[in-house]
Amino acid sequence: MDVVVTGIGLISALGQDLQSSWNALLTGIPGIHLYQPFAELPHLPLGLIEQRPVDLFELIQQVVAQAVADAGLLLPLSNCGVVIGSSRALQAEWERLAGIGAMPLSDSFIRALPHTPAISAARQIGSTGPVLAPMAACATGIWALAQGFGLIQRGECEQVLAGAVEMPVTPLTLAGFAKMGALAETGCYPFDRHREGLVLGEAGVVFILESLTAARRRGAKIYGKILGFGLTNDAFHVISPDMSGKTAAVAVKNSLYRSKLSAKHINYIHVHGTGTTLNDQCEARLIEKIFPFGVPVSSTKGATGHTLGASGMLGAAFCLMALQEGIVPPCAGLKNPEFDLDFVREARKLALENVLCFAFGFGGQNAVISLGK
Repeated sequence: MDVVVTGIGLISALGQDLQSSWNALLTGIPGIHLYQPFAELPHLPLGLIEQRPVDLFELIQQVVAQAVADAGLLLPLSNCGVVIGSSRALQAEWERLAGIGAMPLSDSFIRALPHTPAISAARQIGSTGPVLAPMAACATGIWALAQGFGLIQRGECEQVLAGAVEMPVTPLTLAGFAKMGALAETGCYPFDRHREGLVLGEAGVVFILESLTAARRRGAKIYGKILGFGLTNDAFHVISPDMSGKTAAVAVKNSLYRSKLSAKHINYIHVHGTGTTLNDQCEARLIEKIFPFGVPVSSTKGATGHTLGASGMLGAAFCLMALQEGIVPPCAGLKNPEFDLDFVREARKLALENVLCFAFGFGGQNAVISLGK
């Protein structure tokens, strides 16, 4: 059964909706700026949506409303499945509760559990269908799409609200990444010889997924088609990627195989591209091995920051816009490439039919999605 995307809700450091974020992305001007959201921590480059960290549940409400309106649907959507994932969206709530000094009220505690973003979205659209809440580090967004895709393919739903939300800018998260040596000091420069590390960013992204039959029946606009996935795990280290790239390569090849494509059918790759030393090196080797003939690639984290669990969803949304408009977004922040790849340095017009989006998370979580025009 063919599965398509008929609605997108998106808020990022680049803009308050999909179109404004896309337009800003094409300029190559980053949405990353210096902020000091916490007095006890220094100024840092961050991809904030507003001047201060956003409220998670307001962010969910806004992007869900955008996606539903964009798809031309009316509430309630009682039979719509919901798959909303996150890596650290509830981190701020946990840190707040831990600072209370006494046992919090039961409803405050329940509100901070990992499944509450998905439950909140289900209440908003009036869904009584299946609700899932995947968590797979930075691969979470693509995992959410894969689970929503599966619900439709198995005939459990004709429509699914699938996505990821992330607001990771908290004192503990910043301190943790700093202790790890992964935080950048001035900005995010993926694949650059002088890259410094990652920049944390906020984002919420949700798609309306539908069977092609259902979408055509109601005359819906279609952004693109989900072709297939590759999902693997390194089983190697809690932080470092397996530099051999073996299981990441399997994820890419599985996505191509399940999409009935070969490497030569891919016109563009939205890479993970965090700006950290090991991730960029491992990913560049992977692309050189599987796509030796060359393929245009770019990372958008130099513009949005690294939105952790939502990063794969952001990448997938930008891939769909690229398919729609025939324009590939630039690799913001890249000035002096360390690797011999076809990096898109400025927005490039390109005839696109099939694209890939990568997401590689801590713990060796590898997720790849194939999207078609």
